[in-house]
Amino acid sequence: MAELAKDATLDDIVFANRHKEYGAYDLRTSYRKFSTRALLIGSAVALLGIFAPRIIDAIAPKEAPEMNMQEVDLMKLPPPPIDPNEPPPPPPPPVEVPKVNTVQFLPPEVKPDQEVPEETPPPAVEELKEAVAAEKTQEGDPNAEEVIAAPEESAGPSKAEVVVEAPAPKEEEIFTVVEQNPEFVGGQAAMYAWLGKNIKYPAAAQRANISGKVFVSFTVNTDGSITDAQVLKGLGFGTDEEAIRVVKSMPKWKPGKQSGRAVRVKYNLPISFQLE
Repeated sequence: MAELAKDATLDDIVFANRHKEYGAYDLRTSYRKFSTRALLIGSAVALLGIFAPRIIDAIAPKEAPEMNMQEVDLMKLPPPPIDPNEPPPPPPPPVEVPKVNTVQFLPPEVKPDQEVPEETPPPAVEELKEAVAAEKTQEGDPNAEEVIAAPEESAGPSKAEVVVEAPAPKEEEIFTVVEQNPEFVGGQAAMYAWLGKNIKYPAAAQRANISGKVFVSFTVNTDGSITDAQVLKGLGFGTDEEAIRVVKSMPKWKPGKQSGRAVRVKYNLPISFQLE
């Protein structure tokens, strides 16, 4: 067995007394050199790929595109060309307004007896439901709208305008959904604080250990008063009657509004009964 030198490496120890010409020994001795070289080259390529865009941007900055902006004054635009030989457009055809049913009803007028014509009785209420009071009686379309003629102008034909008014909400109508809901003065917190001070827990409900919510429905009028209070879902044992009593004794609310006008609104309110 050959003696090993003092500075022998691990490869020298492993391949002692063995053939070193097959290539394994050469691979083991050159492995560290090639792996270090590969690591350095790979790191350099990775760093170059990461910082290459920034380097390119720094070397060749982007040029801002030129914007061609021109100020245009609309008041100085030339008028469109007009051909003097072109005839003017024809006037629009007249719109035939359907006639409405009318009943003769002349306003009273003071005249001498000899000039008073034969008395004509006023139209009945049933006739006015299907017709319009006018100077003469004529038949027309019952679905036609009444037309109010505008005063004649000095130039041009007379014009007519169809007046259509939006129906105003009836005071007797009760709404369930409105644009602005009715509200207790002071808000929800003030309302529940007022209920807590004024509700008296029924003795029968206390003895029976009854607790829960009573759902009450009522109507808030246009003046904010409360009417038509009734129980939708109750608990019994005197809680329903107490809920109705305390709702009826509420102060006036802020009324609900629809299209800017105060209307009557149906309101549902849960009232809690809890034993301490």
